[in-house]
Formats: sequence, structure tokens, C-alpha cells
Amino acid sequence: MSTRTATAQHPLNSPFSAASTAEEVMAGIDLSGRTAVVTGGYAGLGLETTRALVGAGARVIVPARRPEAAREALAGLGGAPCEIVPMDLTDLGSVRAAAARIRESAGRLDLLMAVAGVMATPEQRVGPGWEYQLAANHFGHFALVSELYPLLRGAQGARVVVYSSGGHGITDFRWHDPHFRTGYDRWQAYGQAKTANALFAVHLDALGRGDGVRAFALHPGKIITGLQRELTRREQVELGWVDEDGTVIGEGFKSPSQGAATGLWAATSPLLAGLGGLYLEDCEVARVTDEDGPMDDGWVRGYAVDQASAARLWELSVAATGAGPLG
Repeated sequence: MSTRTATAQHPLNSPFSAASTAEEVMAGIDLSGRTAVVTGGYAGLGLETTRALVGAGARVIVPARRPEAAREALAGLGGAPCEIVPMDLTDLGSVRAAAARIRESAGRLDLLMAVAGVMATPEQRVGPGWEYQLAANHFGHFALVSELYPLLRGAQGARVVVYSSGGHGITDFRWHDPHFRTGYDRWQAYGQAKTANALFAVHLDALGRGDGVRAFALHPGKIITGLQRELTRREQVELGWVDEDGTVIGEGFKSPSQGAATGLWAATSPLLAGLGGLYLEDCEVARVTDEDGPMDDGWVRGYAVDQASAARLWELSVAATGAGPLG
């Protein structure tokens, strides 16, 4: 484990908690003149994030796999209209086309919120045979950030916020078989992708801090959103998340507004000024543990903040996506 990253993973005495809402975290925050990109910004936690940023005066660009659905969802937000850019995170050509459109319309980028994601999907191959969850959750965002990095560097103080999950505790990155050639397990694939999200933020911050670009990863908490669409009602009942009628009964589940709070705190909190490469949970910096335990325990596994692993994953991701050096 990286000593420096692990040492930095200690709470900051944040005034917010697991119960804090997006509205509470954003109270008094003025983002007028700032530009944000929010992937998945038209559904679930992404929609709550977009709503809060627009409410604070930000210009928000929403890359969307389903542009029509995005237009419908974002039509009633008020404030300045959001800009919707078609993009499929599992298609690198689509990601690069979306990034080109964003570069044409934005002179700089103050925030990039990587909220979009998939969970526990059936086995599926995309691109050159990539495992779908790793492609959608990590490779697509890696390519997008690489393409938009000049705009982030130009902002002088930009933040990249990557949605990971307590699900990273399922597994370290599977260096021996990241694409599950030897047999697929949807939860192992999800855990690996979420570990990749955390490691991505660690090395992005190491590379970007000299340009004033800081990165954070986070666990938003347990929230029932469209993320669970691949799980049947029966599976969610057996997991203890909902009852037979679909009502949320799981202990510690958050509302969507509470779920969006940690990401918004990562994007705007003055407590995080001068910091980066950290894993956050419940509007606070998580502690490091290498012990097994509940996913939502306020801890991050040591392997998910390891600097050597983060650098190794960066090299693997560059080779996979063909991304050039950050420029």
C-alpha cells in the first residue's frame, strides 16, 4: 500500500454526514461562470447532481447515451438550459466525438463529474472484446478525461470526481484476467470496475496536481436508482434492499439527494482545497483498511488507493484506449 496515499486518508472533520442532502452541501455555493460536465447527468444521482450544479449557477454539459431521454429529464430544471451531447461510454469513437464537441463549445472545464455507471450486468463484450462493466465504468471515463484534460488544465483549480462504490471491496483489480476470459461473475466484474474507478482518481491526481487539476473518488452510499435495473425484484428482496412491493427497507439506504451529496462535496468543498487522490464517503475522507467488512462502513480498501497499482492501471488503460499523454 502507498504510505503517502494511506496517510492522507483520514477524516477532515467535515460538517456534513451520511444524512446530509445535496441542498445542504450546496448552500451558499456560487458556481456562476463555472462549467461542469456530468456523465449520466439525466438520471438517478447524475440528475440530482445536475440539478444542484444548475441551481448554483453552473453551466452544465451532459453527455448522454440516450439524448432524447436526457432532454425530457432536464427540461424542467430551471436556470440555464443544460447542453446535451450524445455519447456512449462503451464506444471510444463516440467518446472522442463527444469530447470534440465539448472542446468546441467550452473554453475551460472547472468540474468533471464521472457519475454514469452500470452494475452487475449480464456478460457482454464491447469494443475489442472488453468486459462491459469495465468498459462502461472505467475505460470510457478514462478516455473522456484524457480528451478533455486541456480544458481542465486551463481552469486552474479544476476537480474531477469519479463515482466508485463500496462495491470495490468485492475485489482488487484482476490483473491476471481483467476481461473474465476464464469465466464471468457479474459481481466480481462490478467490484473490479469500482476498484478501477478509485485507482483512476489516485493517478489522475498525481499527474494533474501540477496543473491544478485534482481528482477524488467516492462511494455515494446505498441508494435505489436505475443502477439496479439488471437485478430482479426477487433478487433485491433477497438482498434485503426492498420488500415485495418494491419499497426500500434496507438499513442505511439514502435518498437520491443524500446520495449525490458526497460527490457535490468533493466538487465544491473548501475543506478539500489543496488535496486530491482521496477516496470519500458520507461527505468525509474514508479511512483505509485491509480487513473484510461491510461495504458501507466508511473505509476504503488499501488496494483501491495504492499508488503503484494506480500507475499500473493507468498504463494498462492507455494501452487499451490509445489515449495520449495528458496535455
